[in-house]
Amino acid sequence: MSGRVVTETMVRVEGVHKSYGVGAAAVHALRGVSFEVPRGELVALKGRSGSGKTTLLNIVGGLDTPDQGRVEVEGRDLARLGESELLRLRRDRVGFVFQSFGLIPILSAAENVGVPLRLRRADPREREERVELLLSLVGLAGHAAQRPGELSGGQQQRVAIARALANRPALLIADEPTGQLDAETGHAVMELLRAVVHSWGHLPGPLGHWGRVTALVATHDATLLDLADRVLELRDGEITED
Repeated sequence: MSGRVVTETMVRVEGVHKSYGVGAAAVHALRGVSFEVPRGELVALKGRSGSGKTTLLNIVGGLDTPDQGRVEVEGRDLARLGESELLRLRRDRVGFVFQSFGLIPILSAAENVGVPLRLRRADPREREERVELLLSLVGLAGHAAQRPGELSGGQQQRVAIARALANRPALLIADEPTGQLDAETGHAVMELLRAVVHSWGHLPGPLGHWGRVTALVATHDATLLDLADRVLELRDGEITED
């Protein structure tokens, strides 16, 4: 992205407030949240349901705006970006992984992974090569032709992670990515996210030239927190650090 400032701080959040509703009925989701995420770390955001994790992730990812405060991604103040610049940021620098997988049922695993590349009108040969690499990375090289309904929940989430990586994002945002999975599968998916963060940019071949990935992962599953480099807890709209 033109004009992008390279910094070792991937995400900086300063004094962010977000409320829904007005007056006595207002819900204060975030109350002066501040934290930083260094480049190349897997940071877990924990908190019970309704604690504001999704709201915070949406704000960091440029999908929502705070009432007050400042959010920077790679040194760029999101509030100063126009809509077209925010669109490019979300397309080129941020990858999203959701609890519901979000795969297109009528498309194969390979076609789902290739959707972001089609939207960018990537060269078909480059697209096919990248999709093959990513499916191999997430352990699904032999499932490229299968549709989501033919895959297990864990496999679908792996496809979703591969799709999120298709445009070589610098920041991966995952909102309860293991919420619909059993404990064993959820742990395997979290280990995959950790491996992506710690290995990305250091892999042999083309993947080794794609740069480092930083991940911000929301979860309420305490058993997954030991896989993170750092844990932030969102409680009553405020951040504390474990």
